[in-house]
Amino acid sequence: MLERLEVIANRFEELNMRLADPGIINDQEQYLKLMKEHTELSGIVEKFREYKAHVQSLEDAKLMLEDNPDKELEEMIQLEIKEDLSKIERAEKELKIMLMPKDPNDEKNVIVEIRGGAGGDEAALFAADLFRMYSHYAESRGWSVGIIDSNPTEIGGFKEIVFEIEGKGAYSRLKFESGVHRVQRVPSTESSGRIHTSTATVAVLPEVDDVSAVEINPNDIQIDTYRASGAGGQHVNKTSSAIRITHFPTGIVVTCQDQRSQYKNKDKAMQVLKSKLYELEMRKHDSEIAENRKSQVGTGDRSERIRTYNFPQRRVTDHRIGYTIYQIEQFMNGDLDEIIDALITTDQAEKLSGGNGD
Repeated sequence: MLERLEVIANRFEELNMRLADPGIINDQEQYLKLMKEHTELSGIVEKFREYKAHVQSLEDAKLMLEDNPDKELEEMIQLEIKEDLSKIERAEKELKIMLMPKDPNDEKNVIVEIRGGAGGDEAALFAADLFRMYSHYAESRGWSVGIIDSNPTEIGGFKEIVFEIEGKGAYSRLKFESGVHRVQRVPSTESSGRIHTSTATVAVLPEVDDVSAVEINPNDIQIDTYRASGAGGQHVNKTSSAIRITHFPTGIVVTCQDQRSQYKNKDKAMQVLKSKLYELEMRKHDSEIAENRKSQVGTGDRSERIRTYNFPQRRVTDHRIGYTIYQIEQFMNGDLDEIIDALITTDQAEKLSGGNGD
């Protein structure tokens, strides 16, 4: 690991010199490319320098012990050595995580699909609650949210809603949200006060930003136009602006009706289709990896129950890692970081215990 870190540190210094070169500065494309690499390496180099400083401090302290100091000074040095060892161990662990192969999708925008499951109207209301929860979370991180398609109910829920979250690192934070979410609460329509259990499924797809990354044979799809429907703006039911794309080889059907024009709906629907096809390939790859290493967290089988929201107990439990918080109101208002951080930490620990990860 140390040899690799020295190579990275040398490359970082080389980048510093090249970025100061007037010839590079005037070549915008080359400058941006090198600047991106510089940014990616800066965190690792900073942590490596911190690690080396702790190692040097430890060596200095050990030399001081060899000078036979008085008892009081010896106790202070021993305490310093203990602190240095702890800091070195922590820095080593952080560096191992930094050097792990990164998920190439982590920095991408995401497309999120939420569908009401078991529970009828209550499931649709829960789907709407999840949409608001993710919207608030996105807002707290400075990300933007745009609805792609929706099927609202008369009482304010969603049978299904598809939306895009645009922001740096969106997939890295939300990729573990895929799966079945279960809610336990007393519905507003329940006069007897009986607790109902309902579900909604969530799917989080990394958005395909490189159109050439997924090839679609025009003969494999059928594109239909129809009139947008449901609670919406002035254009609803007046023009055939909504788009439905059917992909015959996989049976995937994508619809989009929330954009302002047929062209924009078609463009967005095609983007969603490509993201779905890309995800299929990802899952095929992940299933091959899973044969060698069972991941406790994973990015979620959509049929797997991953989390329970129990309103009477104010409890949110993530079943994959056995993690519970008793702040359901804050969580539903978008304060998701505690559980998301726990999921990421568990995933990193699993990959570290399995070697370098996959």
